[in-house]
Amino acid sequence: MTDLAAATAAILLVGQRLDARGLAPAGAGNYSQRLGDGSIAITVSGAHKGRLSPDQVMRVDASGAALDGRKPSAETLLHCLIYAVDPQAGAVLHTHSVAGTVLSRALAGSEAIVLTDYELLKAFPGTDTHDTSIALPLVDNTQDMVALASRLAPMLRPAVPAFYIGGHGLYAWGPTMQAAEMMVEACEFLLSCAWEEWKAR
Repeated sequence: MTDLAAATAAILLVGQRLDARGLAPAGAGNYSQRLGDGSIAITVSGAHKGRLSPDQVMRVDASGAALDGRKPSAETLLHCLIYAVDPQAGAVLHTHSVAGTVLSRALAGSEAIVLTDYELLKAFPGTDTHDTSIALPLVDNTQDMVALASRLAPMLRPAVPAFYIGGHGLYAWGPTMQAAEMMVEACEFLLSCAWEEWKAR
C-alpha cells in the first residue's frame, strides 16, 4: 500500500523527468497517486513540476476535497474521475506537448484522436499488434471542471487509459507511477507522429 511519503517521492521524480522532456512548461500539468487509504496525493496548484518540493504535494479525498487545508490543482476533479472510472488506476499524469496541443487544435470538433498502425500502439493494455487503431477521447477545453468531468465520464475506459483536452494537454494513467509514465511517453510519441503526418498531407 502506497503511503504519502512514497507517493511524494514518486511524484517529485516523475516531475523532474517529464519537465526534462519538455512536457511541463511554465508549471503546467498536475500529477497524482492513489494512496493505500483511498485518498489521493496530488500536486498543489501552480507549482513548477520540474522543481517540486515535498511540501508541494498534498492529500485530497476521493471527491477532491483538501485534507490538509492547502489548494490542490485546479483539475483535481479530473484525477478523481479517472480513479472512480478505473479501479486499477494508481497514478495519473497530465502533460503538455507542442505536438499534442497543435494536433488537438487541428482536430477541433472531433471526438477522438485516432492513432492507426503504429508499433507503439502495443503500449496500450490488451493490444499486441500494430495493425489496429486506438481512439483517444478528445474534448473541448473549458475552465468548468464539473462540466468537463461530466462530458468525459461516458468516454473513459480502462483499455484506453488516456484522453486529450483540445488545445490543452494529455491525461494518461496506469496502475503504478511507472506505468502511467510509460503511457505518457507512448501517447506523446504517437501524438508527435500523428502531427508530423498531418503536416505532410
